[in-house]
Amino acid sequence: MPIPEDVTGDEIDKDVRQELQSLPKTLADDVARNLVMVARLLDEDPEGAYAYSRIALRLASRVAAVREAAGFAAYANQKYGEALAEFRAAKRMTGNIDLWPVMADCERGLGRPEKALDMAGAPEVHKLDKAGQVEMRLVAAGARRDMGQLDAAIVTLQSPELAANSVQPWTARLRYAYADALLVAGRESEAREWFAKAVEADRDGSTDASDRLAELDGVEFVDALADDDEEGEDAASEGSDESEEKD
Repeated sequence: MPIPEDVTGDEIDKDVRQELQSLPKTLADDVARNLVMVARLLDEDPEGAYAYSRIALRLASRVAAVREAAGFAAYANQKYGEALAEFRAAKRMTGNIDLWPVMADCERGLGRPEKALDMAGAPEVHKLDKAGQVEMRLVAAGARRDMGQLDAAIVTLQSPELAANSVQPWTARLRYAYADALLVAGRESEAREWFAKAVEADRDGSTDASDRLAELDGVEFVDALADDDEEGEDAASEGSDESEEKD
């Protein structure tokens, strides 16, 4: 697959670049450029990111960063079995447990929420940083919902991180998940309160909390362009009718 000329490979994280030093320089540069494309396309074009990840994997399957990137690209395309295999490979290579929550979420994607819950209670979770532990809590709550245990999901999300006033990178998603679970449980007034709190924390628009809040408040969004088009069509129709009457 073609790679834009402005992509040099120098854009990748310095730790990844260091990993690639075990490869011949030309090969390392090729792998780096493909990894840059994976990162660039992952959110907006998951299929494109996946294609570049397969090239990087073919070139350097023994590099942990490559296996991890391939895992995230597969995960973004809902290829959960493949993603889990790549994450496990990366974990074996590095001993790093940062991927534990997303590995558990892959188990959910494969229809094994019980396995995800087992992972949520494993010793590895205690080795995660705060962000990782919050992510694990979100996965565990999702697994509870998969199993129809809505009340347990709500309790799982009730934590010091949820109650904290300070806004962290995970705050909006945690509040959103809690609000959504409350809404499904029929606790609408509480859900509205937490969707509002999610909006306050969602500084980069990572959730649709504002839309959900507006929906609860009965606000309907009108497509102004569509209205203009309809008015234009009505006017044209009226003009045509008048012309026919004159004839």
